[in-house]
Amino acid sequence: MLVPAVTGYDVVMAVHIMAVVIAFGWTFSLPVVYTVAAKRDPRSLPVLHRIELLIFRYVLYPSLVVVLLAGIFLASDGHHWKEFFVQWGLAAVVVIGGLVGALLMPASRGAEESVATDLAAWSGEGEFKPGPQYLAFARRLSRVGSIASGLVLLTILFMTIKP
Repeated sequence: MLVPAVTGYDVVMAVHIMAVVIAFGWTFSLPVVYTVAAKRDPRSLPVLHRIELLIFRYVLYPSLVVVLLAGIFLASDGHHWKEFFVQWGLAAVVVIGGLVGALLMPASRGAEESVATDLAAWSGEGEFKPGPQYLAFARRLSRVGSIASGLVLLTILFMTIKP
């Protein structure tokens, strides 16, 4: 009897990994994007925050659902429910989803609105200086985003070094 070269488990594992890359890959470039935008053309900041918000909603969240569903399949099919990396992965999905919905999305929305207000008040003369409200939102995005990114990297580490 012929054994298939690729199993359903392998396909779901590939989908699981692709969903992680799609959900989080872009987030690691955000510090560079915002630094360059703020220096080159601060008028682009509101649209960048709007894009960030829409990516959270229409890319990250759906991908996170795929990560969760594929992970559940993999843990069930491979009988891994008692493994630490599975429990960690489930917790990471819940925590990251919560951080995005409760902190990052509102901060993106607030950053967009506050920097738009700051830009409207700017005369165009001299260097643009965003106001304290925008800076507070930007710090929240940076801090919480760093925590979420750290969780993603730690989760990948736990997934790859399992016994």
